[in-house]
Amino acid sequence: MTLLDSKTWSGSLFSGGWIPAAVTAPVTEPATGDALGRIGLAGAPELATAAQRAAAAQPAWARTSFEERAAVLRRAGLAFEQHAAEIQEWITRESGSIRGKAAFETHVAAQECYEAATLASRPLGEILPTAKQRLSLARRVPAGVVGVIAPFNAPLILAIRSVAPALALGNAVLLKPDPRTAVCGGVSIARVFEEAGLPDGLLHVLPGGAETGAALIEHPLVRVISFTGSTATGRRVGEAAARSLKRVHLELGGNSAQIVLGDADLDKAVSAGAWGSFFHQGQICMTAGRHLVHASLFEEYVARLADKASKLPVGNPFTEDVALGPIIDAAQRDKIHALVSADADRVVTGGTYEGLFYRPTVLAGLSSGSPVYAEEVFGPVAPVLSFSSLDEAAALASASPYGLSLSILTADAMRGLELAERIPTGIVHINDQTVDDEAVAPFGGVGASGTGSRFGGASANIEAFTETRWITLQGQIETYPF
Repeated sequence: MTLLDSKTWSGSLFSGGWIPAAVTAPVTEPATGDALGRIGLAGAPELATAAQRAAAAQPAWARTSFEERAAVLRRAGLAFEQHAAEIQEWITRESGSIRGKAAFETHVAAQECYEAATLASRPLGEILPTAKQRLSLARRVPAGVVGVIAPFNAPLILAIRSVAPALALGNAVLLKPDPRTAVCGGVSIARVFEEAGLPDGLLHVLPGGAETGAALIEHPLVRVISFTGSTATGRRVGEAAARSLKRVHLELGGNSAQIVLGDADLDKAVSAGAWGSFFHQGQICMTAGRHLVHASLFEEYVARLADKASKLPVGNPFTEDVALGPIIDAAQRDKIHALVSADADRVVTGGTYEGLFYRPTVLAGLSSGSPVYAEEVFGPVAPVLSFSSLDEAAALASASPYGLSLSILTADAMRGLELAERIPTGIVHINDQTVDDEAVAPFGGVGASGTGSRFGGASANIEAFTETRWITLQGQIETYPF
């Protein structure tokens, strides 16, 4: 039997083992519309049962030695590597990813597990000064039950980056993957941790819609919410979590700027810009949604970017060697097209689609108030504006509620770094495009892009998935005046 054999998960949920689900939904391949199977869906009752099981299992896991927790995470990383080809096939078919992107996801998933394994043995406290004759220390302890809500666009990475460190630090996890990518973003994780020997009850995979997400956020046994998704939904998640006095970590949308200074290598800048805007059909939070190009290069940059876009092959990534696959569904495609159509007279190339296959699109001559420039499109769309000075570039890049990723392309790296210091953002890449991720690096945005770096890197993960406890210890009971 293969790791993702449908006999294991068809019509089921992973919650204390594989259990039949009362409600199921089709697993659909966006490139063809074909049904690939049926996945179990969780509602509020299933969520409540899972939360109780997780809360019951978590204390013993927290007491488990760090060597044992680390070993489970290392075995999970190895399982992602051993089953990479099979998982990649599902990522390609279920999410519309090209094969290179699917390979990147399994690579990062394995690395997330290996990095998480090191968290189990990290120092989790410090000795504090105290005015009394006693030992005073601050100790990091597991938060308890962690809720993870992950989206469709990079379904494996955006789930495992929270699941792995939360488990390594002694928590139990309830994962709600997007039902559109529930196999590659949920079933694969459940099966990997089954194979890795994770004790029962610590991981529950509960695909579902808004009702399931609301139940997860509101359940009193869930103490931390880790959410990746749109800014609009993230605001509602934050509000709901605040009513329950829960900590919530939000990695939200973006409209990242790529700034091309006048001394940049034009061929390389165009290549970076095309990758930054069109990779995975632009369905990435870090996508280059705004190209800001020095006036001296503007006309040539637009022409070369449009020429490159017009030649990129679009099609079914499972059966063809293409650069772009399908948009995830018709609703998302229609949102993209509505934004592009509002400025149809500014389209240099693209702006058309067949089925769910949207052509890479370049627009020029826009105003900074155009919705296709100012909003997160989440599609293969590259609006290009010009600037004449560093002050203007900084002002244009900063004039957005989003602050996730920033790219600056220049022959003078130090000047690029100085410019970056003037622009609020969580991630900066000098002489690289906006889309990048590594398990060892802190990840997150500011403003409408989220609540900062609460994903990736040891410090961010320990902060995200543990609580600080103050402990004092003295040899005798303190004497008081009454």
